[in-house]
Amino acid sequence: MSNVKIEKPLAGKAPLFSGLSGKMPKDTGIFIVMIGIALIFEILGWYIRDQSFLMNPNRLLLIVLQVAIIGIIAVGVTQVIITTGIDLSSGSLIALTAVVAASLAQTSDSISPMYPALLDLPAAIPIGAGIGVGIVCGFINGFLITRTGIPPFIATLGMMVSARGLAQYYTQGNPVSFLSDGFTSIGQGAMPVIIFLVIAVIFHIALKHTRYGKYIYAIGGNMTSARVSGINVNKYLVTVYTIAGGLAGLAGVVLAARVSSGQSSMGMSYELDAIAAAVIGGSSLMGGVGRITGTLIGAVILGLIKSGFTFIGVDSYIQDIIKGVIIVAAVSIDMHRNRKKTLIAVNFRRSNLAGGIFLSLGNHHEILKKNRAGGGAQLFHLGAGGNHRRVDGLF
Repeated sequence: MSNVKIEKPLAGKAPLFSGLSGKMPKDTGIFIVMIGIALIFEILGWYIRDQSFLMNPNRLLLIVLQVAIIGIIAVGVTQVIITTGIDLSSGSLIALTAVVAASLAQTSDSISPMYPALLDLPAAIPIGAGIGVGIVCGFINGFLITRTGIPPFIATLGMMVSARGLAQYYTQGNPVSFLSDGFTSIGQGAMPVIIFLVIAVIFHIALKHTRYGKYIYAIGGNMTSARVSGINVNKYLVTVYTIAGGLAGLAGVVLAARVSSGQSSMGMSYELDAIAAAVIGGSSLMGGVGRITGTLIGAVILGLIKSGFTFIGVDSYIQDIIKGVIIVAAVSIDMHRNRKKTLIAVNFRRSNLAGGIFLSLGNHHEILKKNRAGGGAQLFHLGAGGNHRRVDGLF
């Protein structure tokens, strides 16, 4: 039997790829940006309107409610982005699931109910129906991507157009109103925020501490290596898109409950806000990187920007321009960061891997290098963020 010894990096030498990320929580930078944006709007509020931006309870409630709806979608979109995918259908799924749920939540007071025989149903039925429609649509996205080879952009773009059209056809362009109190209760007060936080905590734990999370990070980091290692890539991709669809369905149900109506125009551009929240929060469109906590902060930043610009009187079309610039800037920073990591990895391989074997899986790398002293080998393991160690033994 061989003796195996794990050595930490030598004292006094910084670990490979080390930086500030090793000294503070990963989301500290984006959190500081969020605080800075809030303070900027607070200062502008006093300067332009002679009143506080942050000290208005009604405004803060509006911000958190906006963040809750976008955040629920963004939790699913983050997981899609981690796998190097994209989901453009979530905004349209909000409309479709909202009108389906609303049509089953109508009361006997409705003037022109969609289903006269299905009035005053228990709230669980329309809620379940809305989420179920989202799950089915998400599954279709995943099936098309994994079984037919259609790129995620095209598959979800097709679903975006189809779902919006279905919502318009289903309602004939008319709003669906007169909804039951039991149904609308999940959209009132702090309930949307509570639902969002529960969803965020569940998937934060799932990504950090379960096999599901480990596998989707591996798939996003290197899909080929994930397949070779035995991961059922297609199964997990379908699961990710199904979850994203289900969360879009939940967001549609909550939004319909909040405004006490289902409309085919709901959710316009919400998919872009969800993607922006994920990217601003640190998710990489190159895959393999993303955190729910970062996405939560990204959603808050978007909410602050939208509410802040409205507060100081900036026109909505100018807000869209600024939002677009922010998204492009976030993606550009991500691409620059990935290029730097690639160059560092290439230089490391050139200088240290002569005669060795380099294996990569997601953000983790292993180098099996022949021991020139004879008889053994050295296995270097590079974890995410550059933490590394050497394992000596016989192989």
